[in-house]
Amino acid sequence: QVHLVESGGGLVQPGGSVRLSCAASGSIPSSYDMAWYRQAAGKQRERVASITSSGNTNYTDSVKGRFTLSRDNAKATVYLQMNNLKPEDTAVYSCRMSWPYRAYWGQGTLVTVSS
Repeated sequence: QVHLVESGGGLVQPGGSVRLSCAASGSIPSSYDMAWYRQAAGKQRERVASITSSGNTNYTDSVKGRFTLSRDNAKATVYLQMNNLKPEDTAVYSCRMSWPYRAYWGQGTLVTVSS
């Protein structure tokens, strides 16, 4: 079993920055992918960013150039640095860890972008 804990959410002003963390614990394999998803009120969940076990990243178009996803394998932790935040970035952000035939989710952390 794997347990994911997100942290770093909160209230931030437009144009501000926030760094989210997702720490994994438990039976973690040597190779796994990580991703951040978000779900805004009344909208479908979307994948924001992902990173493979080899460090390749992918971002949804709306966050390219503003968000950066990184990982620390020694700590089994991923970080989502979010800069130049916009009100439309307001959502519950959840991390996902996956490898073949397995996927685990964190509980989510709320990011609110508002003045």
